[in-house]
Amino acid sequence: MNKLELLKERIIKFTKDRNWEQFHTPVNLAKSITIEAAELLECFQWSDTEFDREHLLEELADVMNYCIQLSLVLEVDIVECINKKMDQNELKYPVEKSYGSSKKYNKL
Repeated sequence: MNKLELLKERIIKFTKDRNWEQFHTPVNLAKSITIEAAELLECFQWSDTEFDREHLLEELADVMNYCIQLSLVLEVDIVECINKKMDQNELKYPVEKSYGSSKKYNKL
């Protein structure tokens, strides 16, 4: 079993042990992702360069944890989902047009 599968099993066990599956609806998990992402951004509230790395990593872990939980509830293969999106991004942002540019794909 790879690291991702072991992590998913740990998250499933943690949730089941606390009987929290009942609260983990797709909409609740999406809300939680947004809330935790805001807390991640809060780490940079007053400075783009000075931040508490440990706190940042805790918030990043919270975001990723909820993303994994949402993928589990929706029965989505995370690797397949991300690879599909990367395929789309590679088409929208060809290297020759997007290299060094932060413009949106429709402005390239």
